[in-house]
Amino acid sequence: MFDLPRVMTIAGAASGGSAGIQADLKTFQELDVYGMSVITAIVGRHPTTNKNVHQMTIEAIEAQFATAKRQIGIDALKTGMLFSTSIIERVAHMIREAGTKHVVVDPVMVGKLDSKLLADDAIEMLRERLIPLATIITPNMPEASVLLDDRPIKEVEDLQQAAVDLHQLGAKYVLVKGGRLSGPAVDVLYDGETLITFEAPRIDTKNTSGAGCSYSAAIAAYLAKGKSVEEAVHHAKSFVTTAIAHGFSYNDLVGPTYHAAFGKFGEAHSIKVRSTVLK
Repeated sequence: MFDLPRVMTIAGAASGGSAGIQADLKTFQELDVYGMSVITAIVGRHPTTNKNVHQMTIEAIEAQFATAKRQIGIDALKTGMLFSTSIIERVAHMIREAGTKHVVVDPVMVGKLDSKLLADDAIEMLRERLIPLATIITPNMPEASVLLDDRPIKEVEDLQQAAVDLHQLGAKYVLVKGGRLSGPAVDVLYDGETLITFEAPRIDTKNTSGAGCSYSAAIAAYLAKGKSVEEAVHHAKSFVTTAIAHGFSYNDLVGPTYHAAFGKFGEAHSIKVRSTVLK
């Protein structure tokens, strides 16, 4: 039997191709894992109505999940944009029933262009039903702030405290991403005992659409390939840093990261790693 690792993404489809399902599948392909998708909603702004999020039905979500699980199987999965309370509740139930070993929860709330990707009443459902199932959650600074009742997060020390406090929600690991800090790009990983910081050079570009999606997708891919959580984060950060370094745009809007850069240019950005054991 073929043994290519199998990774599923449960997320929104980004019509521009830079984020969501599209970014996840590009990441899976580049990292040589078999990618599957469950589309929760289509993100694309209607030119007349201005509606931006078009939800799938629960039946359609269940059908996609069941089909992929039956036809292929799942070694790891990630969740991205789930949007509504009903979708989060059902996705959490399906994940629990599937018993998948590696679950990466990216608590997507706001898009790069400030589009709202999570309903207000869904935040508590995310906290209570989905996060406790996670091997690792990967909030950025605004998402971590919302999950911590709008706590300000401005410095690396704030990232560290946020990671410690978010761990109480039940995920095995918490990765708080510091992409909006000034200076180097620092992320903080916490497992309940040890704080690990991952530092990469900051890339001077606005073309970072899909970076967070690709980062969490890469973590899921590396977990499926047998890496430890710390190794998966380390490799994934190098992958996404290279993708950001070669980001581009076709116009004056925020453009995508370049997923093929990691393999095409052979770059592996140096990531500084430091550990601190909390007493």
